[in-house]
Amino acid sequence: MTLDEALADLRARIEPGRAEGAAAYHKVEREYLGVTNPAINEITTGWRRTLTVDERVTLADALWQTDIYEARLAAAKLLTQARIKGDAPVWALIVSWVPDFDSWAIADHVCMAGQKRLVADPTRVDTVEGWTTSDHMWTRRAALVITLPWTKQNHPKPEDLAIRDRVLGWAASYVDDREWFIQKAVAWWLRDLSKHDPDRTRAFLAAHGDRMKAFARKEAGKYLA
Repeated sequence: MTLDEALADLRARIEPGRAEGAAAYHKVEREYLGVTNPAINEITTGWRRTLTVDERVTLADALWQTDIYEARLAAAKLLTQARIKGDAPVWALIVSWVPDFDSWAIADHVCMAGQKRLVADPTRVDTVEGWTTSDHMWTRRAALVITLPWTKQNHPKPEDLAIRDRVLGWAASYVDDREWFIQKAVAWWLRDLSKHDPDRTRAFLAAHGDRMKAFARKEAGKYLA
């Protein structure tokens, strides 16, 4: 499939008037087509069924380079799959996109694809750790969003607990950052963790909660008794 064919598939699902609303909502200057998320899911599911991994990587890269909002979402969705044999090129492409993040929606879709690759090979957390000291706020935020799977295990293995504690260490280094999106990411990680590991969440809030913004501290403890 060529880039032009892929863009034609997306443009065929444009809903009149939707692009203007998306541009106003996301507040990042780029082209918006006005295609719904369910429609992009449907389109990319069809693409994944017909393309090899290498072809998907090539198409995803081309879609990303257009900087069209829906094309970047489609690029991420092309690579979102739990099991991908020979996934090193997929991971490398995802990592290459991180410095381009400039909005939460695109970043979160890419991080969903990245989560699958981290779970497939947890040693890749070493790469993610390097993001935590980046000057780029969206890169720092991505370190927490992409590691969210380690908040969700009810019976984690020792190696998973080690990653959980490692990421909590990153979160602790973020609490003095006044950027709203960073505070929100810390709260998100803790809130999800509290459903499966309330003791660690309480311990984190006891140690660091007084330095978090009030909204973040409240959200982090939302599910704690």
